[in-house]
Amino acid sequence: MSLRQRLLIGLAVLFALIAIVAPVAAILTRAFGDGLGAWWSAIVEPETLHAIWLTVLTALIVLPINIVFGIAAAWAIARFRFPGRRALLILIEIPFAVSPVIAGLCFLLIYGAYGPVGAPLMNEGIQLMFNLTGIVLVSLFVTCPFVMREVLPVLQVTGEDEEKAALTLGANGWQIFRHVTLPNILWALVHGAILATARAMGEFGAVSVVSGAVRGQTMTLPLQVELLYNDYNTTGAFAAATVLTALALVTLMLRSAIAAVHPEAGGRT
Repeated sequence: MSLRQRLLIGLAVLFALIAIVAPVAAILTRAFGDGLGAWWSAIVEPETLHAIWLTVLTALIVLPINIVFGIAAAWAIARFRFPGRRALLILIEIPFAVSPVIAGLCFLLIYGAYGPVGAPLMNEGIQLMFNLTGIVLVSLFVTCPFVMREVLPVLQVTGEDEEKAALTLGANGWQIFRHVTLPNILWALVHGAILATARAMGEFGAVSVVSGAVRGQTMTLPLQVELLYNDYNTTGAFAAATVLTALALVTLMLRSAIAAVHPEAGGRT
């Protein structure tokens, strides 16, 4: 191994230690600094349990919608040529470029009590912001590109030959999708779903704008961590942070396992 290779490896390891290992170690140290009992007591606090439940619920609602939308969008872009096709692709990828805080503000201006959509609905007794609906809406916005961006390259690579062959053999649209298309995109779909779920559970900026941050009602886990820290409850804040860290580690392990078994499913985000 040359000196240049050793230097590059050393720099990569140093960066990982500074940017990844040290923060995670700090979280674990602070969370368990007062003992396992204190950590558990902080986790089972009603407000923290509600934040965990709301975070998981949001992810469970967002995930199937993302899967359906991602497949449909990838299918349309990969299989059809139509005016505005490139514009559609750019439009779907806007959440990658827009600040989540700005996105949350835009949703609030449109769907809030004084917005062009929210105001008429408020007159009918329907409130979209400062509740679960608003959290789900902004979570859908920030996560919508992930499944599409994973599935699209696979559809572009596989082409239409197998699907056309199935069509000539008498298969209908659902049979073609189930037996031909879905097996080809399955692992890319799973990979995109994992990334979208992780993004939904970890979102802070957009959710903080539209949720209202009501204690015990609209506080997701990232918001709960900030709330506890601002209340000088460091043990509770870092205990809640360990839950997010664990979710992130599980996501990373699932992603790595899928990429190891099916390399074509990873590395396109």
